Amino acid sequence: MTNWIHGQRLIQLLEEWVPKKLAFENDKIGLQIGTLNKKVKKVMITLDVLENVVQEAIDRKVDLIIAHHPVIYRPLKTIHPDEGQGKIVSACIQNNIAVYVAHTNLDMAPGGVNDMLSQELELQDIDILKPTIHESLYKLSVYVPESHAHIVREAITGAGAGHIGNYSSCTFSSQGMGTFLPGEATHPFIGKSGMLEEVNEFKIETIVPKSLLNKVVRTMVRSHPYEEVAYDIYPLENKGQPYGLGRIGKLKNTMSLEELALHVKHLYEMDGIRVIGDRKQRVNKVAISGGDGNSLIPYAKYKGADVLISGDIYYHTAHDALLHGLTVIDAGHYIEKIMKKYVCEFLKHVIDQESHQTEVIVSESNTNPFTYM
Repeated sequence: MTNWIHGQRLIQLLEEWVPKKLAFENDKIGLQIGTLNKKVKKVMITLDVLENVVQEAIDRKVDLIIAHHPVIYRPLKTIHPDEGQGKIVSACIQNNIAVYVAHTNLDMAPGGVNDMLSQELELQDIDILKPTIHESLYKLSVYVPESHAHIVREAITGAGAGHIGNYSSCTFSSQGMGTFLPGEATHPFIGKSGMLEEVNEFKIETIVPKSLLNKVVRTMVRSHPYEEVAYDIYPLENKGQPYGLGRIGKLKNTMSLEELALHVKHLYEMDGIRVIGDRKQRVNKVAISGGDGNSLIPYAKYKGADVLISGDIYYHTAHDALLHGLTVIDAGHYIEKIMKKYVCEFLKHVIDQESHQTEVIVSESNTNPFTYM
């Protein structure tokens, strides 16, 4: 029997990479059409959900569309099967196609849209352009008999605990004597009911981000030999991993603004781009944002960027950039189509790890509303 992945499990795996908590407040993300309570044979990744994309999904027998841009962004007053967005929504429902959206959470997540763009541009020394949140951190301490210390340690670090900067599997162990008195209805791993027991134990301590805390604790309890696991969780004042908008880094080689603009146009396969500033100016430090970059100009200037590459820049914001002495390449919002390839690769990997046969494909439909003369 073919082993398709369940829709809810697929999205659970996706959200471990791009959790909803990273999205802007009131952003329209998550399941927008249909149900995830089904087995999924085929998933299609797209930037936008338009009529041509839905027809492609129907033709290719897709069960689930995962999109970057919301199909329902503004409230719908009516859903008419022959008009506007109603045609899209109705076609999906009639053909049992679910639509799930990962928008600003995919922008800000490590490895998300802005990291994808930076990676393609081969930027070095990459940092977040505008940090918006830091993940909360917790200290987890668990008491383990000496015989199982290595098993529990490997389990909790394997579940994601113990990351400090670029170091992983960071733990600390101290040895001591644990005591406990099993009650009448217990089935102790060590000792006997009604008798005080002394056991040589290790206290294993590690650091856990809030997003992984429940997962790490569940994994720890499953790997622990005791019937009742003794552990402590402490909130920490330390700042965890930062998340935010845009990225900033350095080019391998300094070049003129014009050279970079032409490189960007070719690299991201755009028919046309707009350039703000002196085309002969030499640039090396690059700020980049796949979507709306208008709010990022002060941050790009503050962090010493020579140029901001953005998906959208307004007319008056372009004047502000010039006043700040910042050159800008407006490459167009459609550069975010890069997410199709990377999200497809991620889902193929996690599905394969769980030994499912669900197929993941990239939409071949062009959803760029602009043409260039």
